[in-house]
Amino acid sequence: MTSPGWADHPLVHSLVLAPMAGGPSTVALAAAAAEGGVFPFLAGAYLSPERLAADIAELRQKSPHPFGVNIFAPSPNHPSMTEDAERYAALLAPWAASAGVGLGTPRYDDDAFDAKVDVLVDAAPAVVSFAFGWPPAAVVERLQAVGTLVWATVNDPSEVRWAEELGVDGLVAQGWEAGGHRGGPVDAGERQLHTRDLVAVVEEDTTLPVIAAGGVSDGGEAALILGLGASAVALGTAFLACPEAGTAPVHVHALTHRDRTVVTRAFTGRSARALATTWTDLFSEAAPAAYPHVHHVTAPLRAHGKATGEAELVHLWAGTGHRRVRVLPAAELARTLVAELAAAQRR
Repeated sequence: MTSPGWADHPLVHSLVLAPMAGGPSTVALAAAAAEGGVFPFLAGAYLSPERLAADIAELRQKSPHPFGVNIFAPSPNHPSMTEDAERYAALLAPWAASAGVGLGTPRYDDDAFDAKVDVLVDAAPAVVSFAFGWPPAAVVERLQAVGTLVWATVNDPSEVRWAEELGVDGLVAQGWEAGGHRGGPVDAGERQLHTRDLVAVVEEDTTLPVIAAGGVSDGGEAALILGLGASAVALGTAFLACPEAGTAPVHVHALTHRDRTVVTRAFTGRSARALATTWTDLFSEAAPAAYPHVHHVTAPLRAHGKATGEAELVHLWAGTGHRRVRVLPAAELARTLVAELAAAQRR
């Protein structure tokens, strides 16, 4: 069976809490955002299948509201990626040695994709979204068969047709301003459309619901993008400073104390927007397109930076609106965003 489109689904929300893998997304954050009227996502990437199942169960205990879960679809594994990551590791080695940290070993993995799909089919959340690649059609059908909507992430209008042929129920149109990894299936390393431009083009090119993401910090900005035809707007960076988020203190501090963001492969081997640091300045040009190989190389160094509060050693993911983050409890921030959106739409 095919799940209903977002616009026809009884769980319609105009604002979405974006998934933020690697720590910031927590059960507490999702529950609080839902309490405030924002549709929440759990981030399943980098978690074990067992931890993902436990988080879903805990969220259902804490909150009666529907929610989504995001996982990474497997990335390509080209033969040259390990060698490219090894060469990059050799460049990073003196940098890591000065911090007293050994680098990891480059390797490929699929983040336990099949096992996580089994968890999600069993749990049947309201929505499952995929980033980094396309899920197999059989996976889409399994999720839809239990009543789950399936969303795919796109960064370029050319990807829309692929997603439609896959049979998904919605498109997350992630613009150039978005913090964190580029979620679409092609990481060409080139500049992409800004959120408003991407939404305008994609909305004209598909009948699927479009969920916009990238650079939105308040309800007024969300209203402008909804006015372009988006069905919903996702916000991630806006929630990073909430006390319920698992964002490292060094990361929270940097959001309002640094001015520049860059899109770089320096941390994981996949293009992602982060606050500029010495690491990004020194190594962005040398970093290869090799995810997750580079991710495993740099993970010990990034973990050390988080633990010690050394911002130059941390992947400080942030969208372009990072300076406008509000340090508020997540439920209060969600209610504020909903109120701002309503006020803007009344004008």
